[in-house]
Amino acid sequence: MDLRQLASLVAVAETGTFSAAATKLHTVQSNVSTHVARLEKELGVTLVDRAAGRLTEEGEVVVARARRVQAELEALTADVASLRDEVAGQVSLGIIGTTARWLMPPLLTAMAERHPKVRILTLEANTTALLPQLVAGSLDVGVVNLPAIDPEVVVQPIFEEQLILVVPPDHPLLGARRVGIAELAEHELLLTPPGTSIRVLLDEAADAAGVRLQPKAELDGLRLIASLCFEGYGAGVLPATAIPRWLTAGDWRVIPLPELPRRCVALGCRKRALASAPSLAFQEVIRNVVADQAAAHPGVHPTG
Repeated sequence: MDLRQLASLVAVAETGTFSAAATKLHTVQSNVSTHVARLEKELGVTLVDRAAGRLTEEGEVVVARARRVQAELEALTADVASLRDEVAGQVSLGIIGTTARWLMPPLLTAMAERHPKVRILTLEANTTALLPQLVAGSLDVGVVNLPAIDPEVVVQPIFEEQLILVVPPDHPLLGARRVGIAELAEHELLLTPPGTSIRVLLDEAADAAGVRLQPKAELDGLRLIASLCFEGYGAGVLPATAIPRWLTAGDWRVIPLPELPRRCVALGCRKRALASAPSLAFQEVIRNVVADQAAAHPGVHPTG
C-alpha cells in the first residue's frame, strides 16, 4: 500500500470517475486504475463498483481513513515547516453562517498579519453539516453551535450570544417590550428543525415552562430564517448577530427574550486528531479576535 493508491481512490470518490480522477491528479486514467486495482488486491476486497460508478461499502470505509491519512501528512509537513521561522501550512475551517458574517473579516485580517504563510480554506455551513466533516477529517476546525452532539468531536466554547425575536410589522407582538417563553409559544414561529442546536435550546426552555412552540416553518439555516423575517414572512428567534449592523431599513422589529438562555458558539475539532501547528495558531488567533470584536457586537459575550 502506498500514498498514490490512497490518493487515487480518494480522487475517484471525489470526482465520480476514473478519467476525472486522472485529470484531478494530473496523470492518465490507466495509472489511476492500476493504483486502485493494486489497493483492492492488497486488501482483498472490491473498493469501486465499476458498473454502478460508485464506491462499495468497503470503499467508503477506506476513503474515510485515507482522507485522515492525507490530512495527517499535510499536518506533518506544516509542523516541520513551522519549526523554522514562522508557522506555515493550511487550515480547513468550517463555520456557521451567522458567525462567519461578522467574524471572518477581522479574523482573516488578523491571520494575514500574524501568520501570513498560513492559508485558510473556509466552508460556510450549519452545524448539522459541519460535524460529519470534522469527524471525517476534511475540516481541521469548526465554529459550531452547541450542543454539538458527536462523540468524535471535542468542543471548546469561545462566546455566548443572546437570542432575540424578530417580528414583521403586522405581528401581534410588534409593540411588546419583551416576550417570555409562554407568550412566545402562543404564536407561530420560523424555527430550525427538531434536534438542531438552537431548537434544542428553545425546546428545553419551552418544556421547562410547560409549553410547546408552534412552527410556522422549519428551516435548517439561521441566515435563511433571518432573511424571511426581514422580508416579513414571519417571526423568528435568532442570535443577536444575525442582524447586520448596517441593516437599518425595514419595518421589522427586534424584541428581547430575557427568559431564553444564550446560545453558545464553540471551536470543534476531531477528538483523535493531533492538531497541526497552523491549526493551533489559528485557534489562538480566533479567540483573540472574538475578545477584541465582542464589544462592537451587542449580545456577544466571550467565554474563557
